[in-house]
Amino acid sequence: MEIKTTHHTPNAGRIKAIGLTSGGLDSTLAALVMRRLGIEVLQVCFTTPFFSDENARRVAEQAGLSLESIDISDVHLRMLRSPKYGYGRYMNPCIDCHILMVRSAGEMLAEKKAGFVFTGEVLGQRPMSQNRQSLAAVSRESGLNDLLLRPLSGRLLDPTAAELKGWIDREQLLDFQGRSRKPQMRLAEDLNLKWYPTPAGGCLLTQEVFARRLKDLFDFQGEDVERSEIELLKLGRHLRLSNGVKVVVGRNKSDNDRMSDLTLPQSVVLRTVDVPGPLVLASRGLDEELLGKAADLCATYSDANCAQTIRVEVRIGSSTRLTQGTRGERDSYGKLLI
Repeated sequence: MEIKTTHHTPNAGRIKAIGLTSGGLDSTLAALVMRRLGIEVLQVCFTTPFFSDENARRVAEQAGLSLESIDISDVHLRMLRSPKYGYGRYMNPCIDCHILMVRSAGEMLAEKKAGFVFTGEVLGQRPMSQNRQSLAAVSRESGLNDLLLRPLSGRLLDPTAAELKGWIDREQLLDFQGRSRKPQMRLAEDLNLKWYPTPAGGCLLTQEVFARRLKDLFDFQGEDVERSEIELLKLGRHLRLSNGVKVVVGRNKSDNDRMSDLTLPQSVVLRTVDVPGPLVLASRGLDEELLGKAADLCATYSDANCAQTIRVEVRIGSSTRLTQGTRGERDSYGKLLI
C-alpha cells in the first residue's frame, strides 16, 4: 500500500478525526466544519486507477488541511468484481466503495490516535447511495457504527459517539439534505473556500465508455488482469478482434507515447513506417491471422490513402519485423469497437 503525505500545521484540538476526501466540495466542507469545531483533522484520500488525489491535494493546500493519499488498488479491484450492493448506472459500486473506504479509514484510527471517522456525505444527495438505508449500511458494514459521523447532515441523523461523548456539540452540526448544492456553496463562501472542482467526473467508473471497456476486460480475461491493462482503458480506441484478442489504437501522439509505456512481455506493438499513423497495441499477443488484421487497422487509422498498402513495423519484446497493411474504411470497424 503506497502512502503519500502532505504536511500542514494542524489546528490543535483535544480530539483528532480522520476525514475521507475526494477533493470535492462536500468532503472539504466537512473537514473545515470539523476544524471549526476544534477537532484536529487528518484528511485521507484513497486512490485507485479510477480516481486520483489531484483535486484533494489542490484543495488541501488551499485550505491548510493535512492530507494522506493511500493507494488501495488491489483491494478495490477485488471488491469491484462482485460488489455486494451492486453497481450504479455503469460500473460504479458506490455503496460498496464507501464501505471499503470507511472500513480502511477505521483501521487507521489507532495508528493515528484518532477518535472517529467523518465523511462529506449529504443525506439524499444521491438517491441510491446516500439515502438513510445506504448510509446506515455503510456505518454497519464498515464496522464503525457510531464512530462514523456525517457533519453536513449530522443533525438529521442519529447521534454518534463524537456527540455522545461530548467531543463535539451536535447543535453545531449541519442539516443539509437533498440534491441542491446551494447550501454547500454558501458555506464555502462563508469559510473562504475559493476553489473546488465541479461535482461530476471524478470517478471513471461512472463514465459510460470507460465502464463498457472495463466490463469487456473482466468478461474476457476474468481474474487475469494487469494494472497496465486497466490504465490502457483510458486511452485510444478499443477493438475486440476475437474472444481472446483486443487491440488498442492510439488517437494521437500522447496516446501513442503512453501506450508504449504500458506493454507486457507478450505484447505486440505495430506502427506505420512511411506515413504518420497510430500505435496499435495487443497486450496479450496476436496470431498470424489477426496480426494481418491489426496491420490493416494500423494502416486504416494512418494518413495513408484509401486502399493504399503500406509498411508496418511489428515489435514483440526486443525483436522487430516488417509486414504490410492496407488502409480500409474506418466505418467498417465500427462493429468491433468496445
